[in-house]
Amino acid sequence: MKKVFLMAIAVLTFASCRNANNSNETSTLVSVGNDTTAQAQIAPGDAPVIVFERDVYDFGKIAQGEKVLHEFKFRNTGKSPLIISNATATCGCTVPQIPGEPILPGKEGKINVVFNSEGKMGVQDKVVTVTSNANPNIATVHLVGEVLEKK
Repeated sequence: MKKVFLMAIAVLTFASCRNANNSNETSTLVSVGNDTTAQAQIAPGDAPVIVFERDVYDFGKIAQGEKVLHEFKFRNTGKSPLIISNATATCGCTVPQIPGEPILPGKEGKINVVFNSEGKMGVQDKVVTVTSNANPNIATVHLVGEVLEKK
């Protein structure tokens, strides 16, 4: 009897966990100012949407040691302010700089990216991952090109 009771509790617990994870409601959290503890929920239809002008920049061929600077321009086509919380690159040779202020709906912004080719050779594809409160909340942009040997 004890085994049946424990088995029933285990089944109910498992079923309730599955139902909690299958919720169809998704939302985006928005930080208010620099206070990450104060967050408001945004319905998916009202969430900001980040649309890059170009998500791949081909810098062509450069000599080893040169630096490439590119501005990835984007527009918030959603209905709420866009807050970019982070941008990370695949290696330390690529440094992204995000805007410090929210981008209002319909407005444009930019992410500056600097690639330092020192110590690099051959074809390069540097990926910058952008995290924001947009829907979807992860976007990527690429710096691609070829680094030639220093003459």
